[in-house]
Amino acid sequence: MAEPILVEVRRNGLAEAVHCVDAVAVRGREVIGAAGDPSLTCFMRSSSKPLQALPLVRVHDDLPDDELAIACASHHDTPEQVAAVRALLARADATEDDLELGPQEGRPPERIHNNCSGNHAGMLALCRANGWPTQGYRLPDHPVQHACRDAHIEAAEVEPDELATGTDGCGIVTFALTLERMARAFSRLESLRGGARIAAAIRARPDLVGGPDGADYLLMRAAPGWLAKGGAEGLICAAGPGGLGLALKTEDGASRTHGPALAAFLGRLGADVPELAERPLLNTRGERIGEIVVR
Repeated sequence: MAEPILVEVRRNGLAEAVHCVDAVAVRGREVIGAAGDPSLTCFMRSSSKPLQALPLVRVHDDLPDDELAIACASHHDTPEQVAAVRALLARADATEDDLELGPQEGRPPERIHNNCSGNHAGMLALCRANGWPTQGYRLPDHPVQHACRDAHIEAAEVEPDELATGTDGCGIVTFALTLERMARAFSRLESLRGGARIAAAIRARPDLVGGPDGADYLLMRAAPGWLAKGGAEGLICAAGPGGLGLALKTEDGASRTHGPALAAFLGRLGADVPELAERPLLNTRGERIGEIVVR
């Protein structure tokens, strides 16, 4: 097994912390690169959102980029992002009261400000299109969550009993896979029915999918043809040209490793993204006091 990627946090040249990152790259069914343990299993969390959008785009092939991108988003509550959520809710003939998620710490109390509100609005739109009840759309036995489960099975090419489940922070079902199967799912996304439309929307509107400090956003800005989606607890998944799929997971759950780890791992695969290789460490005054880099 290849050594994991070690990402070091330095303050004034002195190492304060080291994060261990496992990563895998696949093309089709072939693993073409690995660091650490490709068989590491974890929950996909918000990295699932492009896969969860597959049932939606298959019944709503008329969705504009902004509505489809926000359905895949972990948004930062910007006015433009919230406006996209409202547009998707209107398409679903739903209101903020129909969103079955809670308030998010540090944000206004209304549910629409939760960073998963676009994902939930997409699920409400899926309900309306199929004539399913909207109440309880987040629960494991609802047809929405069955459709999302089936999308993961299809994309990752796994059997149903291989797909462990849990409850995500926003209340919906989250699915667990190995890093290799996550990377495979992303590598296959554009080949699946509706997947190319999702990929195009994410690439067109990375500003809606995340925020300007996120490694997923930065990768999409720095490397044309890539799409990426981060998840909680140190996970990020990506897809690149030629059917390439990636999954990286920081073992201690930190996300500050993503940029440097992605740059190092992609470099091994012949893709140069120097913009991600070093992340500045800032104090509360916005002053640079160190850096986060691969050891």
